[in-house]
Amino acid sequence: MLALAHGAMPERIACATVDHGLRAEAADEAAMVARLCAGLGLPHATLRPEPPLARGANVQARARAARYDLLADHARGTGCAAILTGHHADDQAETLLMRASRGSGVDGLAGVRAAGDWAGMPLLRPLLGWRRAELAAIVEAAGLDPADDPANRDPAHDRSRFRALIAASGDLDPAGLARSAGALADASEALRWSLDRLAAERITVDGNARTIDPAGLPREYLRRLLVRALAELGEEAPRGPALDRLIAALEAGGSGTLGGVKAERARAGWRVAAAPPRRHPH
Repeated sequence: MLALAHGAMPERIACATVDHGLRAEAADEAAMVARLCAGLGLPHATLRPEPPLARGANVQARARAARYDLLADHARGTGCAAILTGHHADDQAETLLMRASRGSGVDGLAGVRAAGDWAGMPLLRPLLGWRRAELAAIVEAAGLDPADDPANRDPAHDRSRFRALIAASGDLDPAGLARSAGALADASEALRWSLDRLAAERITVDGNARTIDPAGLPREYLRRLLVRALAELGEEAPRGPALDRLIAALEAGGSGTLGGVKAERARAGWRVAAAPPRRHPH
């Protein structure tokens, strides 16, 4: 990414490396990138989360959130218009397989998006159409020494296991998987576009309650309308199985509770509102 960006727009980029403080080698790698940028005449900053990240559950997800928070703040502070990351087709293939194994729906299977935003800052991934091997060849041709993160081979991480699975299989084509993720991203965007119009027709606002008209709708739209109504009431989107159980209960004429919200069958459709407080015995 650095070599390509420098060749395309050398006077319009600023570089940053995030040292999560989770590996002793990370500081040396950040210093190596800083030296490379200095040789190219590019500004560089090493960013570190405060307070430092603690090891433990979901450390990769927490590191990712901290990384993008730091990059977004740095981009705003340096007057950058967007964040660019070096995710490539092999990363996309790994993401698709990981999420498929967890039962993700259309949005999850769409993988990482070519364009999005983080904390209001545009987040672009221009290399999603490139294979890892193609980028490695560019790095070699440019005379750069790549840094090797041993976490990429650590079987304790889901992504590392799926990376090894793809490498060991002659039948899994990362480029094909990445194209499938792109097609699913298009489908996800189409669903979101149509949902905005459908919600205006099918969700009725009644104070702190929402009523959904489910008549004749495919299940995917029922899921999304329920998630939209829950979000409007301040409730986080539930996991797929919990949402499907709630839909089944409503279709059977029953009711269900998710978090602090109760959904029940009403004459006009499905009514979603804050659940009444639980009574505790004296």
